[in-house]
Amino acid sequence: MRKDRKKILILNTGGTFNKVYDEISGELVVPKDNKAIETIIKSTKVNYLELDGIIFKDSLDITKEDRKILKEYILGTAFQKIIIIHGTDTMDKTAKYLSQHILNKQIILTGSMVPFCVNTVEPTSNLMQAVGFLQNKSKNNIYISMHGHITKHDKVFKNREIGLFECH
Repeated sequence: MRKDRKKILILNTGGTFNKVYDEISGELVVPKDNKAIETIIKSTKVNYLELDGIIFKDSLDITKEDRKILKEYILGTAFQKIIIIHGTDTMDKTAKYLSQHILNKQIILTGSMVPFCVNTVEPTSNLMQAVGFLQNKSKNNIYISMHGHITKHDKVFKNREIGLFECH
């Protein structure tokens, strides 16, 4: 690792980003693994990322208790720069919750509207955009990185009519 780069922690909570086809149920499900993110990290050859997985749920199933677990994990880690892979339906709620409890870290929530197993472009783009932003950003805050936008969590929203994130 180059000395001028600080490591970034990627926390995987699940979401569409990670979904895979379950041959038994015939549905897309969130696996309890980090394979999609591991594949991206390996293919990009970025060597200053650490990865851990917690929760492993669709964001519609994320509870207050899950958000508390995520908050406690973040408060307990020495990492200052953190990317959270999160489902897009409630990432704004999680970002708002974290912003009320964590003031001393740089955190970006990102995800994907299309699973990595279906099309690798969107999840890879959103994740690597977040990585680049954290390498060049010095202000502590909670951000969302989606569809070419990276901004403070309360300045971006999911436009459900067109299926894209936009800035206010």
